[in-house]
Amino acid sequence: MKQEPNKQRRERDLRRYARTTQARLILGGVLILLVVGNGLIRWVYGAGALRMSLLCTFAGLAPVVLIVIWLWLMERIVERNRRG
Repeated sequence: MKQEPNKQRRERDLRRYARTTQARLILGGVLILLVVGNGLIRWVYGAGALRMSLLCTFAGLAPVVLIVIWLWLMERIVERNRRG
């Protein structure tokens, strides 16, 4: 006996889906940058250039990470104050 399609379908949280998809895309981009980009630098220029490229990569990503952490903390504070 078949059930109705509406009963089988779960309710979807599109905001959560968008948030997780965006996080996965960003993580994938950073991993590609680190693995492929720095791997090519290592292959073409050597180990010394790889160390410098890793230093520059992390120095460039540090402000972005700090801004994301700051915005996340602000969002948590606002949500906590809204609830009571």
